Amino acid sequence: MNLSLAIPEIALAIFACAFLIADSVTKGRVLPLLHNIVVLFCIALGAYCFAQVPNAENAMAFNNMYIADGMALALKGFSAWAIAFTLIVGANYARDRDMFKGELHALVLFALLGQMIMISANNLLLVYLGVELLSLSLYAAVAMQRDSVRATEAAMKYFVLGALASGFLLYGMSMIYGATGTLNHADIAFAATAASTGPKTMIFVFGLVFLVAGLAFKLGVVPFHMWVPDVYQGSPSVATLLISGAPKLAAFAICMRLLVDGLFVMAADWQQMLTVLAVASLAIGNLTAIAQTSFKRMLAYSTIAQMGFMLLGFLSGVVGQNTGNAAQAYSAAMFYSITYVLTTLGTFGVIMVMSRKGFEVENIADLKGLNKRSPWLALVMLLLMFSLAGIPPMVGFAAKLAVLKALLATGQIWLAVYAVLFSLVGAFYYIRVVKSMYFEAPSDETEIVMGNDARAALGLNGMAVIALGLLPAPLMAYCMQLVAQSIAG
Repeated sequence: MNLSLAIPEIALAIFACAFLIADSVTKGRVLPLLHNIVVLFCIALGAYCFAQVPNAENAMAFNNMYIADGMALALKGFSAWAIAFTLIVGANYARDRDMFKGELHALVLFALLGQMIMISANNLLLVYLGVELLSLSLYAAVAMQRDSVRATEAAMKYFVLGALASGFLLYGMSMIYGATGTLNHADIAFAATAASTGPKTMIFVFGLVFLVAGLAFKLGVVPFHMWVPDVYQGSPSVATLLISGAPKLAAFAICMRLLVDGLFVMAADWQQMLTVLAVASLAIGNLTAIAQTSFKRMLAYSTIAQMGFMLLGFLSGVVGQNTGNAAQAYSAAMFYSITYVLTTLGTFGVIMVMSRKGFEVENIADLKGLNKRSPWLALVMLLLMFSLAGIPPMVGFAAKLAVLKALLATGQIWLAVYAVLFSLVGAFYYIRVVKSMYFEAPSDETEIVMGNDARAALGLNGMAVIALGLLPAPLMAYCMQLVAQSIAG
């Protein structure tokens, strides 16, 4: 058993337990120091993962339950850095709301551990273990403001609907296990090939339906999106960012592991399901977002539409028996996921920096006149809104273009046109935010105070959005190389 493959998870688990002991012994007296150590650890962990990518092979551990390929390491690296960013920009926000506690940091670390397990899971049981570790940590993070009725309500909704999603996922896994007698993805792929013409086909298809439904819940796409707006709006912003940021990378990873690695032979079946999910998400997400006055609810419906767009990459991997477009399509979906997380981190980072004790940035109207109060913050938000809208030269345009190219390469022109039309619809509500910031008088003249670390993090985020938009080719090639390696394995 090669334990060295799982060094990121082992190190993170040991560090999280050590942090809990240290915080308990010191009774929170040195929490600011521990906070800085946690941030530095996450940055170092991400750097270690990226450093291992060039030497990565499709190596297995724990009786083939765990896979450490280049794609897994890169996604872990991005996830660790996303968590570090969340802690940096969310520190003052958490202090103002009495959430800056050891419990929040511990939950964040265990959520990251759950994501890493999901990303490297090569076994249905390990996928479920990672999903539950992540989900339980997020439920608790949402409910940390115990005196807030809205936060408690959001946590209850998230818990109940998350449990339903886990039930769907587990039921689908049980049916696939019943049809194959195995939990490992490679063995499932082999059994699926044999069963594609046999009597077990119906069991496989039923299992696949429940599996896709469970994944759709976790992604928050239509018609399994009902929890997203309420949870985004009701949660403290730091918890909202924990839900909307790094976990999307883990959700992309389990789509790759379950659908591509395990059930690739049934692509014709699950691509049809993803087409319905993507089409509905683009329409309902974008159209409903237009009607929102709450900024967080608008971003929630935006997320639904963005995840629908990401699914377009997955459903353009195979056409008929032709799998030649698979690497391009799945790498486009990976690129889209990474760039979406990048812009989401910055957007909620600005929301948290603008919020203060006794005041929460809730509505689009709260952004009025931001350019007069803080030109620098307004510029960062402008870049992020343009990126989410897919306006060049921001990275969102390159991400949307990559997915559309994958669609056109498989001849699905109608779907590409449909996606472009609803992207134009989506541009309206993003530009409306820019209008409020630059062309309306501020309703609040209070000075916006932020730490140098949060200022630097948001500045780097804004620069990355422009830099990756102007020069997307290196990251695209990186994603293509990692996905091609993962598929080949």
